[in-house]
Amino acid sequence: MLRSYLRLTLFALGLMIGIQVPGFIKAYADHIEARRIEAQQGLTGFQGTAERFFGGDLNALVDHYRASEDPVIQSDAQSVSALVERVRLLDREWRIMQGPWYAQAWHVLLGADQSLRRQVWSSYRFQVLLVPAAIAWGLCCALVLAWIAESILLMLRLALFPQRHRRRMASRLPRSR
Repeated sequence: MLRSYLRLTLFALGLMIGIQVPGFIKAYADHIEARRIEAQQGLTGFQGTAERFFGGDLNALVDHYRASEDPVIQSDAQSVSALVERVRLLDREWRIMQGPWYAQAWHVLLGADQSLRRQVWSSYRFQVLLVPAAIAWGLCCALVLAWIAESILLMLRLALFPQRHRRRMASRLPRSR
């Protein structure tokens, strides 16, 4: 009986974890979009300068700043270069988050920028979404977690008590007379 309650508890835990997946993916996508817009706005003045003098090439603008003899302009080259890289990173993340749900989930799980994912995680508020995607994620995670736990317990039982397993198998075989 206790084993049944443990199974139910494990299933419920998997369900609650799985229900969080779509909410976290959405929070990550919203965070990326907001940061991307903010970074693009910070780059607009430099983009205008690059359009006017370098045919829109921000890298040429940065190279020009670096080649300057003025230490203030050289310092700006580092700032502009960092901002350009940030916009590129956020654009790449944003494009990935526009893809299908499985690509988004895979990316957030394994491919996302670590600092961005940590920022989202630190501000994420757990929620119970009752939308089909959350329910499907919840059920899948619950079943997988329950299956893994049951398999581990079965392997442990077989490894620790092999005699019981042999006796059970022997009792199930038909006896010949």
